[in-house]
Amino acid sequence: MTIVLLIMGVSGSGKTTIAQRVADGLNWEFLDADDVHPAANIDKMQRGQPLDDSDRAPWLATLADILSKRVTQQRPIVLACSALKQSYRDRLQQGCRHVSVVYLKGSYDTIYNRMQQRSQHFMKADLLASQFAILEEPEEALVLALDQPLDAIVQAIHTHIVNLTPVSPDGQTD
Repeated sequence: MTIVLLIMGVSGSGKTTIAQRVADGLNWEFLDADDVHPAANIDKMQRGQPLDDSDRAPWLATLADILSKRVTQQRPIVLACSALKQSYRDRLQQGCRHVSVVYLKGSYDTIYNRMQQRSQHFMKADLLASQFAILEEPEEALVLALDQPLDAIVQAIHTHIVNLTPVSPDGQTD
């Protein structure tokens, strides 16, 4: 059984850091959805303009294609992706069975303060309100509060995945 682990949340919730650590711990492939954004999307966000559904559609299609290929190849993958709306998550899961969603949940103030501390990311703190405005919290997900230590979050995700499916030492699921 192949597993796709989608770690989602608004920008600044720690998706990339957490997903990378989870992937490393499970010996699974890691993919940061930000690395797949077309240049036009990045330029738009750098100008302080939020993306709309038409901006996200090709990006989500590319991500869904990558996930589908990994499932076909029986290669487990951890995806860090905002996936703010249910329709986005549905699109990502097309053609993929055994997708597990982890929602990193935090308050606006906590995440805004985090975003103000980072300088290298194209997504600026001023766009956070637009992310919260369209966020549709998932109904079926492991929900983890961001006010706990990073190690505790990573361990909770590892425990969640291990309880879902046996994983062999080479990272393949049984």
